[in-house]
Amino acid sequence: QVQLIESGGGLVQAGGSLRLSCAASGRTFSSQAMGWFRQASGKEREFVAGISWSGGTTYYADSVKGRFTISRDNAKNTVYLQMNSLRPEDTAVYYCAARKGMAVVVASYEYHYWGQGTQVTVSS
Repeated sequence: QVQLIESGGGLVQAGGSLRLSCAASGRTFSSQAMGWFRQASGKEREFVAGISWSGGTTYYADSVKGRFTISRDNAKNTVYLQMNSLRPEDTAVYYCAARKGMAVVVASYEYHYWGQGTQVTVSS
């Protein structure tokens, strides 16, 4: 079993930055691909960014490409999402997810473990 705990959300003005962290329990973190998803009010959950088990491969949604950066520290069992140039449309609950596989995937059903989420609000 893997437990994921997100932190780092909050309220920020448009153009600002936030760094989300996701701390994972369990011994298999270093062999799992990780992802960040988000869900805005009244909308479906959507993929934001993903990273392979080694960190060698990353993938981003078009809407965040060039503004967000996903990274991981396997020694600390932690994955990060650096969010720059934030926009009001980035407002959502952000979820960290882990899958029982090493490769990055986009589909949420491919992820087996989920955190509780952290709210990110970007004011205009």
